[in-house]
Amino acid sequence: MKLIICAGPATTGKTSVLRHIIRKLLAAGKRPAYLKLDVQFAEEDQLLAKEFGIPTKKVYTGELCPDHCHVMVLGDALRWADRVGTDILLVETAGLCLRCSPYVNGGLGLVVLEATSGMNLPLKVGPMLSLADTAVVTKIDRVSQAEREVFRSRIQDAAPQVLVREVNALHGIGIDPLVAQALDSPDVVEPLLLRGNPPVGTCTICVGRREIGWQAHFGVVRPLENQTFYRGE
Repeated sequence: MKLIICAGPATTGKTSVLRHIIRKLLAAGKRPAYLKLDVQFAEEDQLLAKEFGIPTKKVYTGELCPDHCHVMVLGDALRWADRVGTDILLVETAGLCLRCSPYVNGGLGLVVLEATSGMNLPLKVGPMLSLADTAVVTKIDRVSQAEREVFRSRIQDAAPQVLVREVNALHGIGIDPLVAQALDSPDVVEPLLLRGNPPVGTCTICVGRREIGWQAHFGVVRPLENQTFYRGE
C-alpha cells in the first residue's frame, strides 16, 4: 500500500487537489481510500465517497492538535485501508500546528499552499513545508506572474530540497506530475516514524490552568522579552 499525506493551512485547496488525484488514480486502475482529519466539522469524506464510490473515513480531532491526532490514528487507518482492499491511502489533515509535521518515513508528503496567501507565507509554516516532499501551489490564476515567481522563491528559501508544483486545483491543471509521483512512491513499511523531531510543548496551560502570565505556570514558559524558541528542522 502507498501512503500520501496532504497537509496545509485552511482554504488552500487540499481537497480539490486530492479530488483530481483520486480521479486520475481510478482511471489508472488503482483502488484509493481517503481519510479526513479535522477539528470539529468536515464533509469531504461523504462528498468523495458519493462522487467516486471509494472507501472513506473521518476523524474529528477535538481536543487534540490535528497533527497529534494524526499520529494516534494513522496505524489504525492503515489497517482499515488494508481491510477494505485499497492500494493507496490518501490522508488529508487540517495541519493547524505550525510547529509539527504530519509526514512519515516511507510515505509521500504534500503541503498545499495558496499563492494568494501572501509572499511571506512559506517563511511561516515551518516543518509542514520544510519536511514535505512537494509543495503544491494553488490559485496561481489569481496572482501575477511576478508574484508567482516570488512565492516560488520564498518556498525555495525556506525549503531548498522541496519540489514545487504549481497547479490549478479548480480545473485539475498540473495534477499529472503529482499522480506520477504518488505512483512512484514506495509502499509503506511499518513501523512508521515521524519525519523530524516534534517540539516539546508540555506546560500547565495544556492541562487546564487559565491564569494569565508566565509567573502562574511552569514547564515550557515564555516571557515577553524572550525570543529564543525551537524552530524545528
